[in-house]
Amino acid sequence: MSHTEAAPGSSLSAHRRRRELTEAADGRTVDVLVVGLGATGAGAALDAAARGLDVVAVDAHDLAFGTSRWSSKLIHGGLRYLASAQFDVAHESAVERGVLMTRTAPHLVAAQPFVLPLTPLVSRAQASLAWAGFRAGDMLRLAARTPRQVLPAPRRLSATEARHLAPSVRAAGLRGGLLSWDGKVTDDARLVTAVARTAAARGARVLTRVRALELTGTGARIRDELTGEEGEIRARAVINATGVWAGTLADGIRIRPSRGTHLVLRSERLGTLPAGLHIPIPGETNRFVLVLPQGDGRVYVGLTDEPVDGGIPDVPEVPETDIGFLLDVLGSVLDAPVARDEVVGAFAGLRPLLDTSPDAGPGDRARTSDVSRRHAVLTSPDGVTTVVGGKLTTYRRMAQDAVDAATAARGLRTGPSPTATLPLTGAAAPERLRALPAPRRLIRRYGTEAVAVHALAAHDPALAEPVLPGHPVTRAELLWAVRHEGALDESDLLDRRTRIGLVPEDRAEALTAARDVLDSTAAVRP
Repeated sequence: MSHTEAAPGSSLSAHRRRRELTEAADGRTVDVLVVGLGATGAGAALDAAARGLDVVAVDAHDLAFGTSRWSSKLIHGGLRYLASAQFDVAHESAVERGVLMTRTAPHLVAAQPFVLPLTPLVSRAQASLAWAGFRAGDMLRLAARTPRQVLPAPRRLSATEARHLAPSVRAAGLRGGLLSWDGKVTDDARLVTAVARTAAARGARVLTRVRALELTGTGARIRDELTGEEGEIRARAVINATGVWAGTLADGIRIRPSRGTHLVLRSERLGTLPAGLHIPIPGETNRFVLVLPQGDGRVYVGLTDEPVDGGIPDVPEVPETDIGFLLDVLGSVLDAPVARDEVVGAFAGLRPLLDTSPDAGPGDRARTSDVSRRHAVLTSPDGVTTVVGGKLTTYRRMAQDAVDAATAARGLRTGPSPTATLPLTGAAAPERLRALPAPRRLIRRYGTEAVAVHALAAHDPALAEPVLPGHPVTRAELLWAVRHEGALDESDLLDRRTRIGLVPEDRAEALTAARDVLDSTAAVRP
């Protein structure tokens, strides 16, 4: 691959979408149709294509439009699941974290340090329990064979060390801290984009803005959301990976959504943060509010775990009760509490937890934090395979299990999944990534393709300009997103290929730049 080009065959664009949508709906029968292009759906498309199957994957909106862009951006090792005796889920999480960090996406997933400040609100018994948990988490790392140089060991901190790593924490009464490590993805939506583009490079047709109106075991009736035209895609096997919307396309699927809310703050509000924070939630033994520095002038604070009743919106709203709760917990450890008007943005995602209780109804308000994060793969009588539950960390294993089930149910012969060792677009060994002649920030977002993104700005100085003052994203990144990452409109650019849109004020200011890039590329599209 040239330093000024995208990975061969991986480029998604408006032109490719039009051509492949026409091919997909021309009456032929493909091997696998995947509906939903979040992490699991994109992963299923990659898994099936990597096994040599003919694949079409569709989404009514964009890549990572749903839950996959609203996560904490963490690739968890499964520590939380040990406390609830979900040992298989914990081990699976640790294994999949290691796969991402060492083989498939080391450019996007790296180690993140966290400090749990031992304030007067954390009893010595709580501190001992947390320390035992962190040690158990390190045992998970060992069992998953993730090298120590990838994830360092937890350790105790003095009060001085804790203040150095978390300078905004109140010094009064601070008796030290606990340092632990976990995986963090640079951007969850960018991970999904990388998975989808890797699938495309393997021949999958990845089609956004294509809505499945009706699903059966032999295909789907679809509508092109850009033109309104309807058609049909025929398939030998069908996978429903639509997350919290799975029950709308397959009978017998009951989803129990849980809302996870995050706040967005400007980085200067909390000062330099070399590490994230674990803040224990009062009255809880195994739940924390997380403070997550993003490296782009922003910090996320999350998250809640609240049951959601009623209809499922395309974009969940953030209730003031969630914001108040997070600010209260955050304020319990800071020198100066964060005021409501210092919250510059907020977002919420709905976890697609499978409801397995026999008598649960829409008014059941039992804690969703107690619902298992195990994923489930279910095949309906008419042959539609649905995958639900799980979490971002285990998307690859969920996708593998879904493809295994779908192909077995429909009698398709395939080999085993190769995706545990298949690098995503942009991936390379750490030493190669460090040697690339491109800014570190771009390498953490684009991997080996950072050189090509950087070259766009070198050839046209106007593309080197930031999209808005004080934010690192450049116009070159927007252009790359349109040319190679399937971005079709301003929302794709600002809300998913970049995360500018998480702050409404920044989004409004960046709209002109996004429209300029779209207009300039439209003029040269075939």
